Amino acid sequence: MPRTLPLSAAQPKLSEIVAGMVPGEELVLTTDGEPVAIVTRPPRTSWPCQPGTANDRSFWMAPDFDAPLEDFAEYME
Repeated sequence: MPRTLPLSAAQPKLSEIVAGMVPGEELVLTTDGEPVAIVTRPPRTSWPCQPGTANDRSFWMAPDFDAPLEDFAEYME
């Protein structure tokens, strides 16, 4: 169900309201209780991360990172 706000209350901070909306969310603006506009945040068309952008980063991983944990030894029998 879309959020509903009076147009007079939304006008002063409309940019903040729109920035806080998630993609696909609808906001119905009303005047005297009647809907006058529907604001919809468009769905994301691209992902903010691109494959390969962490190429030049160095990562450290313990040599035994995939070794079974001693705490779970009884469950692995």
